[in-house]
Amino acid sequence: MEKPPVFTDEEIASFRAELAAKRTPGAYEPGRWSVSPLNRRPEVRGPMPGSVRLRDATLRSVETLPGVVASTEAKEAYLRRLVGAGVREVVTAGLAGRDDKALRAEIEVIKGENTDCRAVLPLLRTTQDIDRAADAGYDAVQIWVQGLGEASLIYNPAIYQKAWRGEEWRSPDTPRGRADVLARAVPLIRHARSRGLDAVVPMLMVSYLTEEVLQESVAVLTEAGATELTLFDGPGAMSPEAYGHLVARTRELAPGVQVGLHPHNTFGLAVGCAVAAVRAGADVVELSVNGYCGGPGNADLAATAMAFETLYGVSTGIETERLTGLARAGEALTGYHLAWNHPVTGTSAFSWGGMDLITQETAVDPLLHNCLEPTLVGNARTVPFTPDSGPYTLADKLAALGVEITTGQVDEVLLRARAVMTREGRLLTDADLASLARDVAAGAARHDRTDTPR
Repeated sequence: MEKPPVFTDEEIASFRAELAAKRTPGAYEPGRWSVSPLNRRPEVRGPMPGSVRLRDATLRSVETLPGVVASTEAKEAYLRRLVGAGVREVVTAGLAGRDDKALRAEIEVIKGENTDCRAVLPLLRTTQDIDRAADAGYDAVQIWVQGLGEASLIYNPAIYQKAWRGEEWRSPDTPRGRADVLARAVPLIRHARSRGLDAVVPMLMVSYLTEEVLQESVAVLTEAGATELTLFDGPGAMSPEAYGHLVARTRELAPGVQVGLHPHNTFGLAVGCAVAAVRAGADVVELSVNGYCGGPGNADLAATAMAFETLYGVSTGIETERLTGLARAGEALTGYHLAWNHPVTGTSAFSWGGMDLITQETAVDPLLHNCLEPTLVGNARTVPFTPDSGPYTLADKLAALGVEITTGQVDEVLLRARAVMTREGRLLTDADLASLARDVAAGAARHDRTDTPR
């Protein structure tokens, strides 16, 4: 079917020339993305590194999701997919319920997919735990340090076990202040370093840090040999500006130690916090696929990676074409599904409705309403047929379905389709549209045979 042209070739060429004049290399990559040139101007965006490390904590975070019980085989398959997508650091699940054979098998999966991918074991509390990590072949361990003083007792699971059994948990060495909390971490950090492991030290509840506590903590932990201080904001109570300030201050206090962050998404600002922190000098961002974690969730791997890559030109090493597949695999693993318009990987993240002016603009430039090309992230552009859809959208839809009708018949199908949507209060499926179009075409054929002189 030959559709009536809307714009001439000369007009389309003029449109494209106008768009080209408003784009700059880097901010515009044909077939990949088109973002505002302001994002790439140093005086606007501020300082940014050439690359950033993204450390995925999906497997640890999955443990906190209610109702998720995934098999070891399913987790291993997912781990292969995760590392295969270019994730260069992985925080695995903790030690609970896993023997040494399981730990070694996990390392084999990671290193078998990418020998350079760093494996990090979290939630270690004893030197014996650290020895198990070293013997299994991990690259780093996370030695968590609570962010409070005496109130850190709230987060000691051994206390609850003893209290439940009616046992006295208080003893002379029970930590009662910040110095005691830090002192508990020192021998663990030193032992990890003695075993050749990087000591990644998450400083928890950083939204409660005071300047004095920060100074004391950084001094003690770095002197013990911490290789990274990771600023964990469990409540998600840090704004991007606050995170940037805390990262900058930590770097001042510990210039030779790497700084990371683990933001939560309470206000939908986890990606913004990641950007602000990296701008301030953070080396690594800890996040998860689909933002999986308890509560409001973590920064989403796909949205964070694409923000750095496209808006700021910061390399992440992620194979972006695998992001949507990784998101879908995460849904299958956990049973938790994304919102339809979830950034980057949502099922309709690249759908702007069915108006003719939206669907036909792709003939001029597919990166007008979509600043990302869907295939760049393994997703797809979708075009729904809605009450706002016009004949051009319908004609394209029918052509994609392999239904051949005339332009006049398109008008008849459009009238019937709108009538059905109004009467039944629903959108029509592709099968509905194809059936309507074939009915109209068949009716026209019967009419032609009736009117043909014999």
